[in-house]
Amino acid sequence: MADAPAPRFMDSRAPDWPDRLSHLARPPAGLWIWGVARPRPPVVAVVGSRLATPAGMDIARCLGHELASLGVQVISGMARGIDAAAHRGALEAGGETLAVLGCGIDVCYPRQHRQLRSQIVASGCVISEEDRDAEPFKSQFPKRNRLIAALAVAVVVVEATARSGALSTARWAADLGREVLAVPGSIRTPQSQGTNLLIRDGVRPYLSITDLLEATPELAGALPAAGGAHPLGMVPAGLAPPLEEILGRMGSAPVHPDDLGTALGLPASVLAARLGALELAGAVMSLPGGQVARTF
Repeated sequence: MADAPAPRFMDSRAPDWPDRLSHLARPPAGLWIWGVARPRPPVVAVVGSRLATPAGMDIARCLGHELASLGVQVISGMARGIDAAAHRGALEAGGETLAVLGCGIDVCYPRQHRQLRSQIVASGCVISEEDRDAEPFKSQFPKRNRLIAALAVAVVVVEATARSGALSTARWAADLGREVLAVPGSIRTPQSQGTNLLIRDGVRPYLSITDLLEATPELAGALPAAGGAHPLGMVPAGLAPPLEEILGRMGSAPVHPDDLGTALGLPASVLAARLGALELAGAVMSLPGGQVARTF
């Protein structure tokens, strides 16, 4: 990490202080930030159990990848399990991911995540309001969770036991007016007890990234605005390069996503996320038989 900038302390007077922290009744007095990026809207939190199931890890990794592919920053807590999977998915997509720590910025917790921390610093940043050398104590993690919720426009809880710390992030998010979604799971799986309870109590279930895009006005607003059909041959302005690439591969005839994914070399989950964004932008439409077509 020789090229990584040194950790920097900032307070609310700094020009790049995250405005969303002012939504907290007790915002942090200052933050240590280490990395090449800074929190910038839109940010989505992906959180969950440390003792995650393989299915939960896969969902978190795919969601992190999908969000990063759309230019969304992925924020989590660098813990084992769901947090780490979400960070890694964003990194694999070449995106920016933010880790908010429950310890000092000079302390790696868990210790096994030194390489992950290095990767996050190289493409995103790690954040802490604790002293640089502060060891992780249980009381610091709820404080950490409030920062994750405040910085995000939405929180997706992938897995959580009935007493998981991820539920505190969901509560903070709800109190701050952020959108909260939860991945449903088997009633026999302990790691889904907390998420199922959230859904029972009115939280929107997360079944695909389309649920997140539709539920979060701030997130949808960060994508190209929907405007119906576009003049023939005119690519909508403001599309991210990955979305332009998809449109460039789509001719005038309808195409099945499987064929499009093969041509682009994209996983089905990533392509589905990008097609969802293009549909919200009014650039593509879904057709009977599962095909998609350009609207211009």
